[in-house]
Amino acid sequence: MSLIKVANLTFAHDGSFDHIFENVSFQIDTDWKLGFTGRNGRGKTTFLNLLLGKYEYSGTISAAVSFEYFPFHVDNKEHHTLDVINEMIPDYQNWQLMRELSLLQVSEDVLYRPFATLSNGEQTKVLLAALFLKENSFLLIDEPTNHLDMAARKLVSDYLGTKSGFILVSHDRAFLDNCVDHILSINKTNIDIQKGNFSDWWENKKRQDHFELAENEKLKKDIKRLSDAARRTSIWSHEVEKTKNGTRNSGSKVDKGYIGHKAAKMMKRSKAIEQRQQAAIEERSRLLKNIETADSLKITQLPYHKNQLAELKDVSIYYGKKLVCSDVSFTIEQGERIALSGKNGSGKTSILKLLCGENIDYTGTFNKGSQLKISYVSQDTSHLQGNLKDYARMNGIDESLFKSLLRKLDFSRDQFEKDMAAFSGGQKKKVLIAKSLSENVHLHIWDEPLNFIDVISRMQIEELLLEYAPTILFVEHDSEFCKTIATKTIEL
Repeated sequence: MSLIKVANLTFAHDGSFDHIFENVSFQIDTDWKLGFTGRNGRGKTTFLNLLLGKYEYSGTISAAVSFEYFPFHVDNKEHHTLDVINEMIPDYQNWQLMRELSLLQVSEDVLYRPFATLSNGEQTKVLLAALFLKENSFLLIDEPTNHLDMAARKLVSDYLGTKSGFILVSHDRAFLDNCVDHILSINKTNIDIQKGNFSDWWENKKRQDHFELAENEKLKKDIKRLSDAARRTSIWSHEVEKTKNGTRNSGSKVDKGYIGHKAAKMMKRSKAIEQRQQAAIEERSRLLKNIETADSLKITQLPYHKNQLAELKDVSIYYGKKLVCSDVSFTIEQGERIALSGKNGSGKTSILKLLCGENIDYTGTFNKGSQLKISYVSQDTSHLQGNLKDYARMNGIDESLFKSLLRKLDFSRDQFEKDMAAFSGGQKKKVLIAKSLSENVHLHIWDEPLNFIDVISRMQIEELLLEYAPTILFVEHDSEFCKTIATKTIEL
């Protein structure tokens, strides 16, 4: 066991006036299985890069271990997988590699295939197995689930649960719950470490949020009381001061010294109350510091003139002569939220593209309602560039609604002026989702919409879909999202 010590860490990107981290201090035990969570753009990947020594910073980061980053960059993907591993880790025993691959249910034959021919899931498993062979290394695992189907996620999560000595960035709640024993969270104003899994952290956070909200209500009442008292005292002191030049009711001369002293005393009391009021206001500003705004989002969906929007009956899809999926049958009716499930390569995306009108070779019966309007969210975000205003205009959506949705998904106003090409992966996916929700359509079709999107935003989107019940067909490997949202599941 050793400690990674972070002391007074301060960092801002070149040209930026805003610090991502400011005087941050904490310690990490190298035996921990540490889950890393926080809103998109808060600095999770930046912190990993600071540990790797990629940026200059003020403060100190000290550690008796070396850091290894996942996903490891492979320069020569045409090389056999075994050669790729040997380039990464020159000194290991073959039996150790076989043990790791066996735990991840990866067959030995992948070692003798070019790395580029492995599926995304196989590449993920091979690189994880290889990196855990490194001794005296602390792994920085950055979103390993994005290319894994639900079964593979469970397998990799079980595998990580047998290990220790890593930071895991993931937005999949079930994945985190299964394999971490501490949570490192980047909040609005600080970095916090708690023992337990994600669900433990979330329950603690909700309790803290409720406490802060209750304290805020008490404080607002106290501020009003203090403000009223200060105003009354100020009025009294001025009234007393005015009597210095008047007479008593008995007609005797006024003791100006006494009244002046009394007025000054009351004025001093008034000032003291004002100071207390100001202190209370400052205290209030420190409250609610880490409550994440998660306002519900509002959408409307066009009604369709028929209850049934589409039907597939015994549909089989082909790419050339290759059979992708066979005998798929289901209907889409208004108000349904359908999860399309299955392993990678089972044809989920092909089914979505068929429904969206792409030219797909198929057999069987496929019927889609006439003049059916569909909004499609693809996995690919690489086409996003330019500013949000022009993007809204080009896509014919209401700019104010579009930006309102993004604001509620934690976009800051300065993001609106930036080029989308510079957005993080999660921010780009939020752009596609906000665009889809701004479109007047009968059916939403989303292909892995939550990749890179932070946990709190996922929960917001869940609440939205439950509240407004749009008709949606989606592919998503986040098991908690599917369990919460889907009214039915189609297994391929």
